[in-house]
Amino acid sequence: MDYTKQEIIMRKRIFITATNTDIGKTYTTKLLLKEFASRGILVGVIKLIETGVVDGYAPDGETLLECVKQLNPKLWALGVEDIVPITYELPAAAFVASNNTPLDLKKIQTKIEEMEASCELLIIEGAGGLYVPIDENTMMIDLITHFNAVALLVTHCSLGCINDTLLSKKALRDRNIPHAVAFNCRESDESFSTVSEPYFIQTGFEVLKVNEDIDSICDVLYNL
Repeated sequence: MDYTKQEIIMRKRIFITATNTDIGKTYTTKLLLKEFASRGILVGVIKLIETGVVDGYAPDGETLLECVKQLNPKLWALGVEDIVPITYELPAAAFVASNNTPLDLKKIQTKIEEMEASCELLIIEGAGGLYVPIDENTMMIDLITHFNAVALLVTHCSLGCINDTLLSKKALRDRNIPHAVAFNCRESDESFSTVSEPYFIQTGFEVLKVNEDIDSICDVLYNL
């Protein structure tokens, strides 16, 4: 599919969320960045919050920084603090890791605007799942609407994925958030095709897999 610059600017924020932590958001984000960049689109990325950051080293942020600098030459001078505006040392929900410090939305907005000055499509990666608490007034799902993004729900393929996927999808639907779903199947998920996938197929649920269908996932997200 061919995208013109005018078209892509009309819908340039994609929020990557998941059914839980350690599902593969950063892995999926990297694949999306590479696929959109291969289509001639200048990409950018922000990971709003990263916990478990010790001595200033943000593993996910560093991974995304290295990736996006290779894809967008306008971002060569960025540092990890430009990718991850807010970090905490404790590997926990932001509410706990920050001792319920009010979220600095202005700081995040500033970093988003700075990034968008050098890109045409921005991928925003969340932390954990949709209902991870950030402060006493904010859940992760609130930020998707706040930053006017469409969402990609990354889900797993192990036993329990039907429940987890449907609950998270309902949460997005109840908020009227345009979204797509992608299954991140790992080598250990051999039972998916017999234990869980038949339900999705028989109920008309489109099964798009991160490792196999990243081009189709990008198409769906663009057309939301």
